Amino acid sequence: MKLYYNPKSRAAITKWMLDECGATYDLVPISLEKREHKAPEFLKINPAGKLPALVDGDTRLFENAAICLYLADKFPEARLAPRIGEPQRGRYLSLMVYSTSQLEPSMGDHLMKLETGPQRGWTDFATAMDVIEGEVGDGPYLFGDRFTAADVMIGSMFMWARLWGNATGRPRLEAYIDRLQARPHAMKMGK
Repeated sequence: MKLYYNPKSRAAITKWMLDECGATYDLVPISLEKREHKAPEFLKINPAGKLPALVDGDTRLFENAAICLYLADKFPEARLAPRIGEPQRGRYLSLMVYSTSQLEPSMGDHLMKLETGPQRGWTDFATAMDVIEGEVGDGPYLFGDRFTAADVMIGSMFMWARLWGNATGRPRLEAYIDRLQARPHAMKMGK
């Protein structure tokens, strides 16, 4: 497998997932400053010209949620996803999609100090935090003691917010983020 990577990009999320899977992979450095992500050869892998992008043989993937779903299913021994047919599979899939359809855009609005109007199609950040706080429950992870790809996707959003100097102000969420950041393979930005 090859991960097209820049440590200052969302590809850090995919790297975290690959490391949690115990996968063997090569990093292909992509310079954002040189706009290598817009080069014709890269656009054949990810036509959106964004990171991350993952190549596994003839399979080409882009977008963190898609890559994490793929990897969790490819490495079932890592136990990073409920299997098809398990009762928690629906909740897992919902949280994976929620991370990019609701949490990330609402967090972006919050960080940019934009009002989240109803025409935007997603909820406001306070409501998104309410949802995640409820989903963590008594934790330590979204699925109790079981760490999953949903924790990678959801947790990475809160880790990004911290990088911007934005704590949630919610003890349960802060403790959840602390637990995720303490994991040996946790997302490391800039490395």
